[in-house]
Amino acid sequence: MTDIRCSKRHSSSIGIAAMAAATAVLAAGLAQPVSAAPNAADGGAPVGVKTLSTGWQTPWGISFLPDGRSALVTERLTYQVHRLDRDGTKKRVGEVPYTVPGPSDQGSGGLLGVAPSPTWDGKKDKRVFFMHTTRNETRVARMDYDGRSLRNYKPLVTGIARGGDHNGGRIAFGPDRYLYVSTGDALQRNLAQNLNSLNGKILRITTTGAPAPGNPFGNRVYSYGHRNPQGLAWDRKGRLWSAEIGQEAKDELNLIKRGANYGWPTCEGPCAVKGMSNPKATFTPDKGVPAQLAIVRNVIYVSSLRGQRLWRVPIIGNSERLGTKTAFYPGRYGRLRAIAKVPGVNELWLGTSDRGNGKNLILRVPIK
Repeated sequence: MTDIRCSKRHSSSIGIAAMAAATAVLAAGLAQPVSAAPNAADGGAPVGVKTLSTGWQTPWGISFLPDGRSALVTERLTYQVHRLDRDGTKKRVGEVPYTVPGPSDQGSGGLLGVAPSPTWDGKKDKRVFFMHTTRNETRVARMDYDGRSLRNYKPLVTGIARGGDHNGGRIAFGPDRYLYVSTGDALQRNLAQNLNSLNGKILRITTTGAPAPGNPFGNRVYSYGHRNPQGLAWDRKGRLWSAEIGQEAKDELNLIKRGANYGWPTCEGPCAVKGMSNPKATFTPDKGVPAQLAIVRNVIYVSSLRGQRLWRVPIIGNSERLGTKTAFYPGRYGRLRAIAKVPGVNELWLGTSDRGNGKNLILRVPIK
């Protein structure tokens, strides 16, 4: 994705009075009172980052297999998929066919997110799910992975509009075992408010691509009013958080709720428009353009592209409030995108992006 804002922000930018009103609306809209007291296990911070693996070409997604011993990693521009073990061993396992990337390293599109089935074992269950762009659309597809190679491509969700930019791309299984899919507005901003469109949404689907039971509108849409969400992760209370790239004023960190409207294109960042949900935190584009996120010890970690840093944003106890943002590694590794928590340990894997052919890294980031 490119971090260049494509057009002028709406002239209805929020004034001081509206900002005050937005604050009041946000405060009134919080969920039922819950304890904000910190858990003894909360907290920690990145310590002792090391390079786990080298030689990557624009890694986009990292998703661990259920056994936790290795992850599948997608490369956006080559549409190759690799298995990366915890000791840094890397093996190519195949490619996702019909993938058509964007025109350059700075364009969006190509092979994006990856999500193994929660019950994947390489034998009875071989299913792995991908999101990618073709020449004319964005798709969610399924392939079989037996632990050695990928085969048997099958499209599940088609007809998602693709743009030169704003294609979303993150897919992940939630605690409910349904697949959540982030889609961008494909540079057609009005699609984000259209409930009959798959764009500018977070979708919730079954493993066949059908709408998941309990969706708010009877279709695949779970939430709407999104510009270009690329990060999805659940906290210890089972709540879904998303990182979203804004236009030219504010990038967003959102708490996603069933059926909620997150405002785009009417709102960018907080606003006082009735019926639209405000972000829980924002970033300025020069230090943000948030790509993906992961949660460790009740702390959200957000990778950033233009900002070239890893943001640490603590959740306050079991509340919906967030603490002070802290930046790590500003400018040290360049643009950062792919991120995942390592199962069973307090550690992140973090991928650099757009450093050139074969020059990207996967980093190990212990949290202590």
